[in-house]
Amino acid sequence: MEVKSERVTGEVSECDPDALFDSLRSDTNLSNAGEMNGSSNLMDFLDEPLPDVGTYEDFHTIDWLREKSRDTDRHRKITNKSKESLWEFIKGLLDAWSGWVVMLLIGLLAGYIGVPTEEWSGHGPHRAPCALAGVIDLAVDWMTDLKEGFCLSAFWYSHEQCCWRSNETTFENRGKCPGWQKWSELMVGRAEGASAYILNYFIYILWALLFSFLAVSLVRVFAPYACGSGIPEIKTILSGFIIRGYLGKWTLLIKTVTLVLVVSSGLSLGKEGPLVHVACCCGNFFSSLFSKYSKNEAKRREVLSAAAAVGVSVAFGAPIGGVLFSLEEVSYYFPLKTLWRSFFAALVAAFTLRSINPFGNSRLVLFYVEYHTPWYMAELVPFILLGVFGGLWGTLFIRCNIAWCWRRKNTRLGKYPVLEVIAVTAITAIIAYPNPYTRRSTSELISELFNDCSALESSQLCDYINDPNMTRPVDDIPDRPAGSGVYTAMWQLALALIFKIIITIFTFGMKIPSGLFIPSFAVGAIAGRMVGIGVEQLAYHHHDWIIFRSWCRPGADCVTPGLYAMVGAAACLGGVTRMTVSLVVIMFELTGGLEYIVPLMAAAVTSKWVADAFGKEGIYEAHIHLNGYPFLDVKDEFTHKTLATDVMRPRRGEPPLSVLTQDNMTVEDVETLIKETDYNGFPVVVSRDSERLIGFAQRRELILAIKNARQRQDGVVSNSILYFTEDAPELPANSPHPLKLRRILNLSPFTVTDHTPMETVIDIFRKLGLRQCLVTRSGRLLGIITKKDVLRHMAQMANQDPESIMFN
Repeated sequence: MEVKSERVTGEVSECDPDALFDSLRSDTNLSNAGEMNGSSNLMDFLDEPLPDVGTYEDFHTIDWLREKSRDTDRHRKITNKSKESLWEFIKGLLDAWSGWVVMLLIGLLAGYIGVPTEEWSGHGPHRAPCALAGVIDLAVDWMTDLKEGFCLSAFWYSHEQCCWRSNETTFENRGKCPGWQKWSELMVGRAEGASAYILNYFIYILWALLFSFLAVSLVRVFAPYACGSGIPEIKTILSGFIIRGYLGKWTLLIKTVTLVLVVSSGLSLGKEGPLVHVACCCGNFFSSLFSKYSKNEAKRREVLSAAAAVGVSVAFGAPIGGVLFSLEEVSYYFPLKTLWRSFFAALVAAFTLRSINPFGNSRLVLFYVEYHTPWYMAELVPFILLGVFGGLWGTLFIRCNIAWCWRRKNTRLGKYPVLEVIAVTAITAIIAYPNPYTRRSTSELISELFNDCSALESSQLCDYINDPNMTRPVDDIPDRPAGSGVYTAMWQLALALIFKIIITIFTFGMKIPSGLFIPSFAVGAIAGRMVGIGVEQLAYHHHDWIIFRSWCRPGADCVTPGLYAMVGAAACLGGVTRMTVSLVVIMFELTGGLEYIVPLMAAAVTSKWVADAFGKEGIYEAHIHLNGYPFLDVKDEFTHKTLATDVMRPRRGEPPLSVLTQDNMTVEDVETLIKETDYNGFPVVVSRDSERLIGFAQRRELILAIKNARQRQDGVVSNSILYFTEDAPELPANSPHPLKLRRILNLSPFTVTDHTPMETVIDIFRKLGLRQCLVTRSGRLLGIITKKDVLRHMAQMANQDPESIMFN
């Protein structure tokens, strides 16, 4: 059996299966009509390039070897032409620098948009350009505060900006100002009391429902691919799969708008993960401006890998962590050249963010912290315990979320995405409002949990009983007994932790943009802060215990609860995604806590070990397998002793392999074979008797070549002989004009013998990015192995359903 057409055989898109099927059908019709763009001079009888040859249909896998070969040929031609004239030399230089230009444009667009917006400081308003992430942050802040109140002086100001502008705001009551009024004050003139609370509660829920309804409606109607985090699909695309429209301009616009809406609605999701998808859309747009990337899918994926790094860079203000995230978690093919260009693009984005100062603290990072106490070796025990918690949380979340998504996909629940989003939003808003730690935005919650308690801090978490005789400086406050505010905060945080753990399972995967970084951070930060406060109070009340005696003296600043929150956040995100190196780098860039790398490393490694004990898949790989995407993970290990002959097709009892012969088939024979089969390509042999392999011809290029030959070359009819040899066969004088198609033939298809171990075959598919591999014995063709066959065999060996792999 040959390379089968990559058609959808079931519901495979968590975003919108119906749109996926419609898109596939429309693209198939276009391919049959020969109307897709592309060019490659592969026809012997044409001097000009033949349109459409060399491109790929939707939901197909690219041929990495072929794309690399085409780029090498293109580069060789440019090098040879550059010696002919000065103009050709300049064109060669422009081509060589086009990659750096694309990286510059991606970094600038992701980090800077020249749309002026007003930002207010303590000294008055000023006009400043905004970062893409900064624009989203400003909109989220305003819309989140809109659920609770309104700025009378300027409706476009958030609560914080409104009070900054007011001259009546005092330091003690910096959260209150006459210019900002709650909805109950505007409607009934009361800010306190049961009626005011119920009214504010009701309006909070209404705004949340409105935001989420607008988001899911926009996604469903205008851009079905704008849902989810996008990282599973980005990983699949970077592995060589074609999903047309997923990185389009319309998807970019809708995802950016709806991302603001869903985060403002208060749902347990974040915007950082989807910003990777947004940045890749930017990268796809700029790569389409240069033929070097627009006409070569392998080169385009180098740009997309760098764009993914920029997405994390602008989301967190972590340029180095973004590059490592792309290398460790997202990219499939990441050569050194891509590493350098990713670093350059992240550098441009970082410079742009620094010039804009989106966080208002002259720093790039989102959660900057400044601790004044070193960590001690004895604290590694609670840090490791937080790692264990992160691994268990990651396992619980992945299993429960995948089970719920599977239920959504295979039951009637999946037919009502709008109702599902509305229901989850209503439940979230109803439960979140009474608790101050779930009512506020998740980013604000994490920032408060990370912060250390200073003398000027007004948070409940810093309500300690002060010693009137304390004479220490402000930045070295000793451990103190917890006050009533801390105990109140502890049980509120415990409720918030349970709520976040449960609601995030049902929120991630709905048909709206949804990121998982911030919710995972929140779960870990809540657990870590609670553990940190517990260790702090234990050290204060029992400083004479042997575990505390050596490093925690009475009146000393021994334990930093904010550090525990930071370690817990890293542990939970690591448990969900299985990141290690990039996670630690992102965390210390995110917080500025370079001194605390060892605790972060200990928690990240422990989290991964614990989570891997229950399953090797991270959340993104689990969703890839749930959707049936043809992703061959380089992290998977194959240890079974099977051979190529056990996997190749045709198998015993199946029809023989359909092949083309090199010089004795007519155009009508080939057209009939194409109509009767849906294979992606056909091996070409000397004759049916010898079965000696000559090459491999792609189905799409055969169709286009025959069609163009009929239109452009006189004498080509149905009974014309089609041959793939250098010299035409000897034909009778009255025979129709033959058709030579040697130039569309791949003369070096990758082959293995029938006794090649499947472990070796799988490594070949991974490292070379093959679409198919031919199986031979002594030069005689026996069968074929496709990427789909490999994935199905691996699933079967792992006792999984092999039919879950829906694409070739």
